[in-house]
Amino acid sequence: MNSVSILLVTANVGSIFEEPNEMLKLWTEEFLSKIANLDSKFIALHCQEVGGKNYENSMKHVKRFVDHLCSSSELQQFNKVRIYLDEDYTSVENFTALGNLYFIHNSIKEVLIWDFKKAEFIAVEDTQTFSGNIEAVDTIEKAKFPQHFFPECKWSRKGFMRTRWLLCGTVFDLVNLHLFHDASNLVSMSSYPSVYCRNRQRALEHTLYRFHNDGLENVPYFVFGDFNFRTDNEGVIKQLTSGLTKTRVQNIKNNDQTKIHYNSEDDDLILTVGKKEFNHSDHARVFLNYDWLKKFDKESEAFANILTEYPITFAPSYPFEETIAKGANYMPTRCPAWCDRVLFSHSAQKIIDEMQSHDYDLLGLNTCMGDHKPVFLRVSLRTYAGIVKCCDHALFVCLPDTCRCCRNFASYTINVVDMSDYINSNVNRSSTDVSIDSSLLHDRANKGMLTLEPYTPESSNSRTPLPEEDETREDSRRSSLLATELKSKLENIISTKEFPLISRAYVDDELRQLSGMVEASSRRSSEESKSNCSKAQLKSSDRISNRGKKKGRRMYLKCCSVA
Repeated sequence: MNSVSILLVTANVGSIFEEPNEMLKLWTEEFLSKIANLDSKFIALHCQEVGGKNYENSMKHVKRFVDHLCSSSELQQFNKVRIYLDEDYTSVENFTALGNLYFIHNSIKEVLIWDFKKAEFIAVEDTQTFSGNIEAVDTIEKAKFPQHFFPECKWSRKGFMRTRWLLCGTVFDLVNLHLFHDASNLVSMSSYPSVYCRNRQRALEHTLYRFHNDGLENVPYFVFGDFNFRTDNEGVIKQLTSGLTKTRVQNIKNNDQTKIHYNSEDDDLILTVGKKEFNHSDHARVFLNYDWLKKFDKESEAFANILTEYPITFAPSYPFEETIAKGANYMPTRCPAWCDRVLFSHSAQKIIDEMQSHDYDLLGLNTCMGDHKPVFLRVSLRTYAGIVKCCDHALFVCLPDTCRCCRNFASYTINVVDMSDYINSNVNRSSTDVSIDSSLLHDRANKGMLTLEPYTPESSNSRTPLPEEDETREDSRRSSLLATELKSKLENIISTKEFPLISRAYVDDELRQLSGMVEASSRRSSEESKSNCSKAQLKSSDRISNRGKKKGRRMYLKCCSVA
């Protein structure tokens, strides 16, 4: 056997638990029918919003859903099963509502799963279900985007859950991911990329950076879940409303009810856009004929150097009607978009047998499957490929000019407010942790996260994302190192350590600039103190000093991360 067929399915199942008596049956029948038709030997089902939006009342239906799948005739030949259901909604800091379900056919004799605590593969020989609170389960890595990502918003369930597999001699990761949605159409249409798009990009960048630098072997991976990628709504609306008259219908008492109307010359209402309304007068025809919409599907382009995807030839997966009779139509609430995707690393391309056919499509286009249609990818993986690395070197020991993988991650410009403990201390890693100077560690144990700008989670009450911080404002979370101290530390690091990622010439140039800023700031401060200058002039001096501090801090963080 040179390859093995695998089926990867992502499904936001929140809607089906709202009307379980009808929806569970329809959903599982459609899913099982697809399994029978595709005849894959390894099935991975990644679910988001397990238990529904009102999980306190509908989490009880999850067991019924799982039992229905496992007892089906279509899965009777799949005798090795691993199910992970994050159901403990009382654990606010950990709850993600993610569910990873894996079914392996009895013809597959060689299958192992990674134990993240023991740092070794263990055999998969039976059926095991882990549900409720699964924080202590060793065969998954799970993380919720922490509250300090969006400190002024309600908590969110967004995060990821990862497993690692050794299937017929080939190693790969499977990642279930749920990112933040667009809280308001009015905000998302104002520009592209919208604030929501930028927040999703930061979250995904952070997650991929974490996988790349977590001390484990860098293996091929498939990321499939609800990315919540949206179209360029600014561009979509411009195309749909060319030649129309725009009118804002303002609601004085409740700004959330403000709408924008686009009318024809005959005063016919063509398009209405509100916070949660996106309604075209010919909604079904316009969006089910979706070819024109593809050029506005841009969010995945930001990750083209790291992730790839088969060409999309199916309709947008969201938002479909949730009523049984209208399951093939879009709801007039959001601009239809390809939220649900199956993406994979460039190294994963090397383990896909391209001599075999693949299928990338929606599941249940004409059946009510909830507001999200599941999306699936069927491919064949080469057997006995071992570990296909994205880099053929150890962590942080290559020049970015010679390694596309490290160059991609080195180019990320993450807005670091402070440096959290990047390596998850709950997990025993198999290789040496990355050394980071303790003076820049924030005292926040076991987060394993870089602190980024705040996210806007789906559960927020349309709170406007936080504005950019004023450069002159002192932030208690920032390091208190002066520019002169940073310069001294950088020079000390350079004199004692090697820099595989940063050339000496580059560092010297940065230090010269930093020294100039420090000297300019010192001269300005001295002159201003003598002349008793105005408050505005003092602020100007502070800005120069702050730029020097920020530049030094960025250099110091970069140097520490690669030293």
